[in-house]
Amino acid sequence: MAFLSKLFGKKQEDGEGILPIFPQDIYSHGVLELEDAIAPAALQVNPSNLRLGEKYTRTLYVYAYPRFLATSWFAPIINLDKVFDISIYIHPVDTALILRDLRKKVAEVQSQISIREEKGLVRDPVLDTAYQDLEALRDKLQQAQEKLFSIGLYITLYGDTEKELTEIETEVRSILEAKLIYAKPALFQQREGFTSTLPLLLDKLEVHTYMNSSPLSSVFPFVSFDLTSNRGILYGINRHNNSLILFDRFTLENYNTVVFAKAGAGKSYMTKLEILRSLMFDTDVIVIDPEREYEYLAETVGGRFFNISINSHHHLNPFDLPLPHEDESPTDVLRSNIINLIGLFRLILGGLTPEEDSIMDRAITEAYAAKDITAEADFTHISPPLLSDLELVLANMQGGETLALRLRKYTEGTWSGFLNQPTNINIDKHMVVFSLRDMEEELRPIGMYIVTHYIWNVVRSELKKRILIVDEAWWLMKSEDGASFLFGLTKRARKYFLGVTTITQDIGDFMNSPYGKPIITNSSIQVLLKQSPATIDIMKDVFNLTDEEKFLLLESDVGEGIFFAGLKHVAIKVIASYTEDQIITSDPEQLLAIKRAKEEFTQ
Repeated sequence: MAFLSKLFGKKQEDGEGILPIFPQDIYSHGVLELEDAIAPAALQVNPSNLRLGEKYTRTLYVYAYPRFLATSWFAPIINLDKVFDISIYIHPVDTALILRDLRKKVAEVQSQISIREEKGLVRDPVLDTAYQDLEALRDKLQQAQEKLFSIGLYITLYGDTEKELTEIETEVRSILEAKLIYAKPALFQQREGFTSTLPLLLDKLEVHTYMNSSPLSSVFPFVSFDLTSNRGILYGINRHNNSLILFDRFTLENYNTVVFAKAGAGKSYMTKLEILRSLMFDTDVIVIDPEREYEYLAETVGGRFFNISINSHHHLNPFDLPLPHEDESPTDVLRSNIINLIGLFRLILGGLTPEEDSIMDRAITEAYAAKDITAEADFTHISPPLLSDLELVLANMQGGETLALRLRKYTEGTWSGFLNQPTNINIDKHMVVFSLRDMEEELRPIGMYIVTHYIWNVVRSELKKRILIVDEAWWLMKSEDGASFLFGLTKRARKYFLGVTTITQDIGDFMNSPYGKPIITNSSIQVLLKQSPATIDIMKDVFNLTDEEKFLLLESDVGEGIFFAGLKHVAIKVIASYTEDQIITSDPEQLLAIKRAKEEFTQ
């Protein structure tokens, strides 16, 4: 009967039967409430943690601060890649009451100082500092320059196990203690601590510290990195706070940059903008251009443009030698050049066996010696050998006949006009572009290697502030010798005041090389623009991106991405003025419009 009454009705208070219950009441009794949906399956309260279902939580409270708080001191905690909740309770304090307390405190401190002076004791710096701080705070409060607040800062950590929870607590407390800020768990008050960090505005812990306006402002958690400096060029706009990203790459430990982006994401546009603005600061720029994108820019700024191909009248002799630097000997220069040439011939001949490597080393040395170029020679007035000279030496050397035969197509065959010519170019302008667009695809990695080698010799000969742009660097990274040479270039560039910018759209090929990761780690600036879904996971692993940064790169527009400089990184949007845009644009529609405008003007 009791069961039926519970199910179908309820008793009247006077006991005169059972009142009926309506169907809608039965329905509402079974409806799932919001609390049921979001509440954990079980709750266990322990002295040092709570267990919420399968998760463990622990609440810490901050109880001690240093004398001074720097701006953004809380940012390392906010940006920590852990799961946690933070609550900051700020309670205004009546200034009149605090002034009375401060007056008493100042009198106490002043009395202690006077007593020590009367006893002839040594001055106590702690008392003197406290007295000065109290007086300064009193003045600011009386002049309404500052206000006083009571602040409570609580952090609730989450973990899958108690061990993981303890590890996270240790990490958080270590970060804070490094800044002389101390926190501890709310022992036997974990329930109150957890409630205090829920979005309920309930301060159950009430562990407060007095703080005036200036240090309180430094607690503000939503701080974005800023890359605005007093020198450098404008790279773009910080998308988080609209500040300017002004930066000088020559102030970092090395001057190298890597740029990764999918085709059409704006990597060449951004690089051209950097070139244009760097030229205003007396920086020479050299560009290896696989697609002839930088020709118009070079012509506009009065630079030089060289088209490197089989049929071109511009030639580079790979046997050229740089003049030794002040701290270099001719022996070192010659040896380094021979090593680089062996790397080139590995690329040209599709690899060398150890025996062929040794023969080639001896043949190159003899080819130089035939031109009276030895370790003791003066490199100022020399005539370096040509590829045909090396072929002749190999043909007359035991074991070198096969190598000479393999080189013949570069000295007498279809490709003879490419390598077997003396150098006839001069890079005496502030901007120089080497275009490889008309080079056959099979020869393009070789052409990039030779051009890069020539540029390296020029850089070593004269110390100047320079930037080298290697666009579509994956062409060079396709061979191990090309990748090795590029890595050596980035590693040694700083010594010669050179910053190397490596640009590629194929992160997969780049990272497949054993030198891909070292080139990135030897580049102080990394720029990631819009990425494709096929490569974003590789990018996330290489640059240790968060999920938010991963989605930012997937959803970015052209010219948007992430700018890494040292330990800082910000979301960037590249912006150019109208005049700059007309000079650097690669948009075919814009280029056609500019071309039509020129034709109409000439008519």
